[in-house]
Amino acid sequence: EVQLVESGGGLVQAGGSLRLSCTASGFSFDDYTVGWFRQVPGKERERVSCISKRDGRTYYADSVKGRFSVSSDNVKNTVYLQMNSLKPEDTAVYYCWCGGGPVESWGQGTQVTVSS
Repeated sequence: EVQLVESGGGLVQAGGSLRLSCTASGFSFDDYTVGWFRQVPGKERERVSCISKRDGRTYYADSVKGRFSVSSDNVKNTVYLQMNSLKPEDTAVYYCWCGGGPVESWGQGTQVTVSS
């Protein structure tokens, strides 16, 4: 069964850090693009960051550049989103997405709440 499982969300004070993890099961992340999206109630899902496992290229939304960093661990079949200098406006449900190949899948989401 193809599955993406996120973890690492939680409650943190402004200025703090969290690391989200997205682990794939049932397939390998190799040659896929893995992305992190976030959504708050009443708004569209926003792309935050992506990494191409094929060539290592990364993307960051302007709102998180310099604060967030995406990386991967091939052995663990896991992609990480390191979030530093968190702001209250980063509060959202964060979703992992994988695509660009035979498999396209979303994780179940993990809540990130940043208090002021």
